[in-house]
Amino acid sequence: MDGDNISLVLRKKNELCLEKRKIPEPGSHEALIAMSCVGICGSDVHFWKDGRLGDFIVEKPMVLGHESSGTVIKVGENVKHLKPGDRVCIEPGIGCGRCDLCRKGKYNICPEERFCATPPTDGTLCRYFCHDADFCYKLPDHVTLEEGALTEPLCVAVYSCRRAGVTAGQYVLICGAGPIGLTTILACKAMGVSKICITDINENRLKVAKSLGASSTICVKDLEISDVVKEVERQLGSLPDRTIECSGAQSGVSLGLKATAPGGLLMLVGIGLCDIKIPIIEATVREVDVRGSLRYANCYPAALELIASGAVDMKPLITHKFSLEESEKAFEIAHSGTAIKVMIYCEKDCQY
Repeated sequence: MDGDNISLVLRKKNELCLEKRKIPEPGSHEALIAMSCVGICGSDVHFWKDGRLGDFIVEKPMVLGHESSGTVIKVGENVKHLKPGDRVCIEPGIGCGRCDLCRKGKYNICPEERFCATPPTDGTLCRYFCHDADFCYKLPDHVTLEEGALTEPLCVAVYSCRRAGVTAGQYVLICGAGPIGLTTILACKAMGVSKICITDINENRLKVAKSLGASSTICVKDLEISDVVKEVERQLGSLPDRTIECSGAQSGVSLGLKATAPGGLLMLVGIGLCDIKIPIIEATVREVDVRGSLRYANCYPAALELIASGAVDMKPLITHKFSLEESEKAFEIAHSGTAIKVMIYCEKDCQY
């Protein structure tokens, strides 16, 4: 075991650096993990460039990263289901386990939830990381560590589809063709959705969306929302039963409210400004339900099974690869908008 726990630290807004930290010792219910793969999430980029995401504000140095996998090297005395050598993916959010929400299984909205790389909790972009063993999931032998890391964004899609009541035979509109929007295509296809229309301002991302199984795509750059609604209806053959908004943009939420069929549902996944102006009357007069979706809960086993069974192939989403030492360059690429999913490899002298 390397004596240095090299970690990517966000010192403050726009300032990233690599620091040598102590290798942590696992508690009685924890596992010490040699980190392997960590994907860069949009939230990581927001914290770096804006110093905040919604109500989450960076007030002290924080290790970034939460889409992660690695190999167990040590476990606490009360851990029975894992052993050194096991390859695992890491569910990054842990509720208090005591409140009513946690007892109902809604630990993702527990007021005391600790989530990796969300202030003030450190993330996983480091050589070694300790985590609650109950939130570490052993990877089947044929599932790669890269796929293990990508289980996290797939969970976001699976959870939002569950909350939206996505079922076989439906028509779905997805707003935003970033990594979560693209992953939502895969989740919808696995759940039997008949037609999927996806919108974005980036033609290249829409091409990727088409290759992943979207029935139709619409570049909404410079288009009026009313025209987009007409095009959605034309391409799907009717207005969508469900709209999953993944961009967090005001225009995306407005489109979702206007384009969803009467009696349908708009699921809000993307996080943008805290306050936005939207045509809420559309929800009232056409009885469009609006639901929020924060990350996920109780989705890791299902998401991992989708990957393991071959029902979902996440590997095509990886467009760029970097070592931990190249993290700043990796973040620049992620911020540029030219990448889909940037993967960082944390092992020393790794060959990716």
